[in-house]
Amino acid sequence: MATGLAPGVAQAILDALCRSVAWVEPAAFYCKLHSGDPGAAGAYNAFGDATRQAATFAAAQADGTIVTSADMNWTSVTAAGDVTHVSFWSAVSAGSFIGSDVLDTPRTLAIGDNYTVLAGDAQLSLAPLAA
Repeated sequence: MATGLAPGVAQAILDALCRSVAWVEPAAFYCKLHSGDPGAAGAYNAFGDATRQAATFAAAQADGTIVTSADMNWTSVTAAGDVTHVSFWSAVSAGSFIGSDVLDTPRTLAIGDNYTVLAGDAQLSLAPLAA
């Protein structure tokens, strides 16, 4: 398994770009914590605290990546364990899986801890790009 855009999202972007097939982008992005790679559908290794936080992004970069533009904060988490990955979703609960990323700085959390994914620590990518 690997992190990155959800296969359905990548297909929709390519169909919109190359076949003029209309694509409706997500109205919002939410971030969920994981204790390992979320997999191609975002369904694996969910961290015990399922709370999703709103995610915002800076402008896309020339290398085909886009990074979060603000901190995402979890307060008083309800589970303990390692947090190593995040997944992005179109809704605060349920919704569509958009993609995932491995965190720059994994952390072990205890129940009641506060946790912050710093701005720029989570990203999505269309790479590799032509050089």
